[in-house]
Amino acid sequence: MTGCTHDHQAEELCDAGVELYARALRDGGLPAEEAGETPCPVDTGLLRPSLNDPGRLVPVPPTVALHRLLRLSGDRISAQRRREERLTEVFQQLMRVGEPSAEETGTPALSVLSGKDRINGAIAEALAEGTRELLCIQPHSNYQTSEGARTAQAAAMVRDQQFLDRGGRIRVLYPHTQRHIPLVVARYERLKGDAQARTLDEVVGRLIIVDGTVAFIPGDGEAHRGIALEIRHPAVITYLVNMFDRFWRLATPMHPQAVQPPSFNGITARQRAIARFLVEGHTDAVIADRLGMNIRTARVHIAKLAATLGSQSRAQLGYLIGQSGILDRPE
Repeated sequence: MTGCTHDHQAEELCDAGVELYARALRDGGLPAEEAGETPCPVDTGLLRPSLNDPGRLVPVPPTVALHRLLRLSGDRISAQRRREERLTEVFQQLMRVGEPSAEETGTPALSVLSGKDRINGAIAEALAEGTRELLCIQPHSNYQTSEGARTAQAAAMVRDQQFLDRGGRIRVLYPHTQRHIPLVVARYERLKGDAQARTLDEVVGRLIIVDGTVAFIPGDGEAHRGIALEIRHPAVITYLVNMFDRFWRLATPMHPQAVQPPSFNGITARQRAIARFLVEGHTDAVIADRLGMNIRTARVHIAKLAATLGSQSRAQLGYLIGQSGILDRPE
């Protein structure tokens, strides 16, 4: 058996590490010196010294190991997000160094828009000037039945069709929960031109990018509801476009050619997403919000997942999720 051949994250295992851990599971343990060239199972806590024989390594049960590695991965992601937030704060200040003032250019790199009318007006103006591509991430459906909502939806349809008529292309990402909403499906059946839609288990917050020159993102949290940022800084726009393209490649086509998300042993991609959140300890309300569904629908899917895995309780469900291997399947 060869040792580790490359550096990897703390919660990851190389092929040699997986082989060593599997052998320890089969044999009930192994001599400590055999992990000398392949330390990752020990570093990740999958192998630990025996209480009775310090020179021998014994394996941690796979279900316990899986939850531990998932926590490590979650901690690393949280740390990375905090790092991104710090970088954003620093570079927002640096972006202004040496940049022409708003009075000189007439177009600031970052503008705060307050109020629905002003936000919608800025988006409509950007689309009216656009000719190439509209990229959009929609976490939730905006389709409502009030008169004002129907008027806004009709205006958005006209605006998007005019953009397509000028030769533009529209690409939109939704969560899987929007695939079967009649008004969402009907929207793409009515649009004429290069309008494409795909879905993911979970999408990030709302995002609109027009022609790779201007982007709109909403304010964060209830305190900033009704506020949006208009971004025109080229470096930030490039970052957002690259992020969108990565999500797009991972997404499942919905329009013009619909492809159903794959299932594994009767467990759908949506249920796998729910399983991941359950293992991470999220409540039903948080799961519903993250996946763009109401809490009743989320509980229906949790119940179906429990029935498929044969679970009789919430605690048992977490254990059976780990045993099933469904979280190891690619999305």
